Amino acid sequence: MLLRTFGWSLAITVLGLVAAVFYDGWQAFGIVAILAVLEVSLSFDNAVINAGILKKMSAFWQKIFLTVGVLIAVFGMRLIFPVVIVAISAQLGPIEAIDLSFNDPDRYKELVTDAHPAIAAFGGMFLLMIFLDFILEDRDIQWLRWIERPAAKLGKVDMLSICVALIVLLATALTFATRAHQHAGHADKAETVLLAGVAGLITYLVVGGLSGFFENRLEEQEEREHEEEEEAARAGKPASAVVLAGKAAFFMFLYLEVLDASFSFDGVIGAFAITNEIVLMALGLGIGAMYVRSLTVYLVRQGTLDDYVYLEHGAHYAIGALSIILLVTIQYQINEVITGLVGVVLIAWSFWSSVRRNRALAAAGGDDGEQGSVPHQQP
Repeated sequence: MLLRTFGWSLAITVLGLVAAVFYDGWQAFGIVAILAVLEVSLSFDNAVINAGILKKMSAFWQKIFLTVGVLIAVFGMRLIFPVVIVAISAQLGPIEAIDLSFNDPDRYKELVTDAHPAIAAFGGMFLLMIFLDFILEDRDIQWLRWIERPAAKLGKVDMLSICVALIVLLATALTFATRAHQHAGHADKAETVLLAGVAGLITYLVVGGLSGFFENRLEEQEEREHEEEEEAARAGKPASAVVLAGKAAFFMFLYLEVLDASFSFDGVIGAFAITNEIVLMALGLGIGAMYVRSLTVYLVRQGTLDDYVYLEHGAHYAIGALSIILLVTIQYQINEVITGLVGVVLIAWSFWSSVRRNRALAAAGGDDGEQGSVPHQQP
């Protein structure tokens, strides 16, 4: 079961890591490995959500999402999107950006370094919004209650996450950006940081709005289909199951694609906090995306979602840490290994906390239906 589900992912992992060694030695090997782990960590909740929706779909639409959807996710968001970001930020054509990364890496790195404040501000704001919207939401299950409980109370204030994000952006522009790149030939980056940060905020709001739109359409469609089924049952007529399933599945597919794109942003943007190399970024994120697909398939085939309830929390704390790191790197350089390990440590911590919680529940004779009322194990 495991080998059949994760076989392709393991094969892609071996090929990707070998390619990284040939490309730039063992340092590249480590960067690609960290990126792959980071992508899986940040997208774990994506796999769980996808599995929860996919199990409602027919085998045909599951196959469509796990084939066409994966092509869009891997090649569109994880491979092409980083090139587009670099091309726009450095004011290059996509072909020119790729050509420079292979044939003139010194010039390419110089252009990316000049564009880094814009990339960091855009990505930092996008990731920060993801974290803030998560941490400010009132949840039945809390991991670090000393943080999440008061944050949930503050989250009742409308638009608080946007206000906090804008305050952080303004502070970044007035501190890091005004002191960054003051050497010869480089101007104050405050205006660039402000514009890029606002663009990141707008992007998050648009993507979130589209996801919400498709989610609402899906719920409306399911309600209409349920009413039609009840009317058909009262009239003694069979409901058209194929047509109804097809409509619901189509909206599910659209919703999943937008949702997957929104989850892809954090991995792609977060990757810029670890490396500016497009090749290494593509290898690492591609490997991670394959594991996310395999994990989704595994959860669907098992018919149950994962019991490690704090992993989603750990992933979002990792996103929050990456957002701050990106903003700090506008002025200060942070070692790539340290940046990557922050996310890994947070995920490992949340996993271990989940294991301890499950053991405590088992010892107390609790069940999943009592998750909200059971005392939470604190690390």
